[in-house]
Amino acid sequence: MSKNRSLIRRSAATIAAGAAVLVLAACGGSSDNSPGHDGRTTASPSGATSAAQGQHAAADVAFAKGMIPHHRQAVDMADLAAPRAQSAEVKKLAADIKKAQDPEIQTLSGWLTSWGEEVPAEGAMDHSMHGMEGMMSADEMQKLHQASGKAFDTAFMQMMIKHHEGAVAMAKTEQAGGAYEPAKKMAGDITTSQTAEITQMKKLLGQG
Repeated sequence: MSKNRSLIRRSAATIAAGAAVLVLAACGGSSDNSPGHDGRTTASPSGATSAAQGQHAAADVAFAKGMIPHHRQAVDMADLAAPRAQSAEVKKLAADIKKAQDPEIQTLSGWLTSWGEEVPAEGAMDHSMHGMEGMMSADEMQKLHQASGKAFDTAFMQMMIKHHEGAVAMAKTEQAGGAYEPAKKMAGDITTSQTAEITQMKKLLGQG
């Protein structure tokens, strides 16, 4: 009888120990990538999943979806400067614009992906893009493609001022209505940097 009781006690102890291991495994196994008590992911790579670190609103989605094609067009305009611009200042300005906005396009795309939203396709200029603040029309882009030398410098700066003013307006809308802090910070950076570039271009054009 005592042998049976001893076996029963050992079996119960073994089962209890096994259950404890399973509970610990279940608690610990999901800690690497699951949101913690504060809603943050403890091991999220930069880019697509980084947006899990905060709540976002419709204004944040609109900002990202609008700014991606807006930035892409600015980069396209900047790419024309190296072979066509005459002024070294215009060439440097264009290079700075490309250097700043290319990474922002990648960041904005990552946010949209993490939010389950569609990233605007490359070259997408559908009806929703027409009338977007500061966007160049197809005719304006064609004019820039055909210009060179001093004529290019003037056309580029005149168009980029308009383009930047549109971006600043979009950024201010995000700062006022957005909820996702990294997007609001980017909007603030865009406002600061592009306002400074507008001032610089106006001076080069003799307007400032």
